[in-house]
Amino acid sequence: MYVTRDRALAAPGHDSAAAVAELRDRAEITDALYRFGLGQDLKDQELFASAFAVDAELDFRPAAAKWGAEPPLMSGRDTIVGTILAMFTGRVDTTHQVTNVRISVDGDTARLTALVEAQHLLIAERTRHALLKNPYDVELVRDGDRWVIRRLVIDNTWFVGEPHAIFG
Repeated sequence: MYVTRDRALAAPGHDSAAAVAELRDRAEITDALYRFGLGQDLKDQELFASAFAVDAELDFRPAAAKWGAEPPLMSGRDTIVGTILAMFTGRVDTTHQVTNVRISVDGDTARLTALVEAQHLLIAERTRHALLKNPYDVELVRDGDRWVIRRLVIDNTWFVGEPHAIFG
């Protein structure tokens, strides 16, 4: 589930070429998650979509279960992008902060674990918000020189505010 290796790089310290290649992959893998967060925050459909594989899945069910909601599994890049941006654009401002990134690369697939703090504020009622602290479990695939999310599972450690007001 989560990346719990006892070191950051798998490449041996004496193999500079392998270390540089792995560092490039790790930067691109992390960037996929940054595109996910910033694409939402800016309501930028192109940037947000660039984070996902065409056949991606986004599973928000573990997080939503913490406040009693039962959203569906979202399948397909177009469904994910359309659903999330339609839910937030013009109604909810968001900010996402990503930390504690851990990555494991295996050829053309990778796994990423991160802790994401997501603030959601209703545009019309700034006092109504939901602040979520969410562990992310992400499976990624190589897409040329970049990486994209194939499967993203979002859990929730804690929240404050009114998630029902934000997510429905």
